[in-house]
Amino acid sequence: MYQYTAYDHQVVTARAQQFRDQLARWQSGELSDEHFKPLRLQNGWYVQRFAPMLRVAVPYGAISAAQLRALAGIARTHDRKSAHTLQQANAGLCRVGSLPDHCAHFTTRQNVQFNWIPLSEAADVMDTLAQANMHGIQTSGNCVRNITCDALAGLTQDECADPRPLCELIRQWSVQHPEFAYLPRKFKVAVSAGTDDRAVTDWHDVGLRLQRLANGELVVRVAAGGGMGRTPIVATVIRENLPWTQTLNYLEAVLRVYNLWGRRDNLYKARLKILVRAETQRFIQEVDDEFVRVSQSDAAAYTLTPTDWDEVATRFTPAPEASAADVQLWQTWVPGAPAGTHPDYARWLHHHVVPQAQAGLAAVTLDFKRAGQGPGDATADQLQASAELAERFGAAEARITHRQNLLLPHVPMSKLPALWQAARQLGLAQGMAGGVTDIIACPGGDFCSLANARSLPLAQALLARYQDLDEIHDLGPLAIHISGCMNSCGHHHSGHIGVLGVDKDGQEWYQITLGGSDGRLAHGPAAAGKVLGPAFAAQDAPAALHAVIDAYLAHRQNNETFLQTLQRIGVGPFRQATDAARQPNSAAS
Repeated sequence: MYQYTAYDHQVVTARAQQFRDQLARWQSGELSDEHFKPLRLQNGWYVQRFAPMLRVAVPYGAISAAQLRALAGIARTHDRKSAHTLQQANAGLCRVGSLPDHCAHFTTRQNVQFNWIPLSEAADVMDTLAQANMHGIQTSGNCVRNITCDALAGLTQDECADPRPLCELIRQWSVQHPEFAYLPRKFKVAVSAGTDDRAVTDWHDVGLRLQRLANGELVVRVAAGGGMGRTPIVATVIRENLPWTQTLNYLEAVLRVYNLWGRRDNLYKARLKILVRAETQRFIQEVDDEFVRVSQSDAAAYTLTPTDWDEVATRFTPAPEASAADVQLWQTWVPGAPAGTHPDYARWLHHHVVPQAQAGLAAVTLDFKRAGQGPGDATADQLQASAELAERFGAAEARITHRQNLLLPHVPMSKLPALWQAARQLGLAQGMAGGVTDIIACPGGDFCSLANARSLPLAQALLARYQDLDEIHDLGPLAIHISGCMNSCGHHHSGHIGVLGVDKDGQEWYQITLGGSDGRLAHGPAAAGKVLGPAFAAQDAPAALHAVIDAYLAHRQNNETFLQTLQRIGVGPFRQATDAARQPNSAAS
C-alpha cells in the first residue's frame, strides 16, 4: 500500500493538534456549539441520535495491519455507550441497549465509523489516528469526500493499469483544496480501471474509468451526476478519451462549474446530479470551456506527467515474490477445489478468492456479515485478528470493500487452506461474497438522527434466517441493500432487492424495490430498482423479503440468477407473493 511521506504525517499531526485546541475552547465555553460544529465536522465528528459518531478516512480503501490495530485500540478504549444512553435504553426510551460498543463499522465508501466515542475523548482519538497516518479530514461537509476505488485495484488481469497512483494524485490535489471547501453539497469521486466496474462509478458525482486506446494511450472516461438519495440518477458520460495527464484539470473544471451553478437555495436539489440532469448539454459545454481555461492558464500546474505517476507509484509497496510452488498452484487454478476437498472450502475458494495478476498470489475476502452483528461491524477483537491475518497470510495490508467487507491481497496460494481455517474460526468465512447474506446496510434508526426506520434488525433477521451454506450458494448472486431513510446510505436503489425504511404516523414501515444494479458486468448497467408496491409494516417486512426470495426459487429456470428471473417474469409474481405475507391488520401505506 501507499507509504505516506513525512509531509503527510506533519499535516495530520498538525490538524490533530489544531482540533485539540478547538475542542478545549468549546469545552470551556469560549466557542459556542454553533461555531464549534463546522470545526468538528471538518474532522469527521458528527452528533448522531444518541451519541457522537466519528468517520475516519481510508483513501481508496487501503489500510495497513498497523492501522487496523490502531482502530482496534480506539474501539477498545474509547468506543462505549455512555451511562446516560444505557439508562435511556433500560427505561425503554431508546433501542440501543443490545447494540455493540467497542466496535467499528466499515462503510460503503471504504471509510470506518465509530458510534459511541464521547466528544470529551475526541482529541485523544485524533492523536491516535495521526500517529497511524489516519484522520477524519473531509469525511463530512460540502467538499470533495474520500476518493474511492476498486478494492481489487492493482491486483486483477482485467485492468488496463493500476488506478491507485491516480487515486493518490487526486487525493493530494483535493485534500484541503481552498476553492472547494464549501461546495453546494458533498462531492464523491470513484475510480476504476477494470473492464468490470467494481468501484460502482456510475453512482457517483464523478466516476473515472481508466481505459487504453488501440495505440496503447491511457485515457479516462468521465461520467458525472450520478447519485442515489431522493432522486436516484445514473451518471452521464460527459467526456470520452480524456488524456490521463489532464485528469486534475478536468476535475477542476467540473468543480468550478458546479460551484458556480449548483443550487444553494434548496438542500434537496443541491447535488451535482440535479444540475447535470437539468442542464446536461449546457453543463458539458461550460465544463469544456472551463477546462480549456484551466489547462492553459492559472492551474497549468495541475497537468500531470509520467514522472508524477511514477513518483507516486514507487511509494506503493510492491506485491511480494511468490514461490515456485505457489506459481504452480496459480497456473493450475480453477474455480473451486480438487475432488475430495471439503465442500465448504471449495465454495469459499469459488466465491471469496480471486487469483491476482501477480503469479502465485490471491486476494481473499473476509466476510463481515454475521448473525448477531450489523453488516460491516467489526469488534475490537475482530479488527485485531484481521491485522494478524493480514500479517500472517498476506503483506500486512487489507482493503475495505464497497460491500462492507475486508479484502486481504497478496496471499500465497499455498496458504489458502490455512487462511480458510483461521478465518472460519473467527466467523469471517461462513457466507458467500455477493450472495443473500452479503447484505449492505446503513446504521439506520438505531444510530442515525436522519433515519426513519431501523436497518439493522431487518438485516439481522435475514442473516439469522439464511445460515445453511447449501441454501446460500443455491440462491446464487443476490444483492440485498437496506437503507433507513431516503438518503440511501445503504444503497437500496442499486440492490437486486432494495429496502427503504419509511415513517408512517411514527411507525416503521419498509418499501421494497426490485431490479436495481450497481453496474457490474454480471448485473447489467447501473439502474435503480422499481418499487414493488405499498410499504410493509415492520412486523411484516421479514416475511415479505422471504416471500420475494421464495418466489424467485419457485419461478427460476435453468439456474437463472435473481435478476434474470425478474427480467423474464416481471414483478407480478413477486407482488402476489409478498401480498400474501401481509398480516390482516397491517394497513398498506
